[in-house]
Amino acid sequence: HGRVCMLAVTGLLAQEFVTLPMFENGATPVDDFFVVPAFGLWQVFFAIGALEFGMNGFKISAADMFADGRDAGDFNFDPLGFGKNPTALARRKLVEVKNGRLAMIGFGGMLHQQLLFKQATIEQLTHFQAIN
Repeated sequence: HGRVCMLAVTGLLAQEFVTLPMFENGATPVDDFFVVPAFGLWQVFFAIGALEFGMNGFKISAADMFADGRDAGDFNFDPLGFGKNPTALARRKLVEVKNGRLAMIGFGGMLHQQLLFKQATIEQLTHFQAIN
């Protein structure tokens, strides 16, 4: 969930500044979700499902996925060799967990702020008015 929320926070912020050529941005990034045609959302859903299925060794249930002793979130993908030093690897894992937790809180706050005030996050920060 932490990795997903880190990407979600990035996506919420990026949508305020980037617009796809065929689409028009809504009032908030949350509104942009409803601009995308259903077929496009199904494409994203099935593409992510295929990635998850392949990265988990074509196993569906949690009982099957981790039967070989693999840790959750460990996909044996380390092209830069960061996992060679066990001390550094343990620190990086802790940092990732902490950043993921912060991203979960941040995403929840940004999502609710957009739903309540109908303003994008950066827009609200630049036009902030204190309550008197």
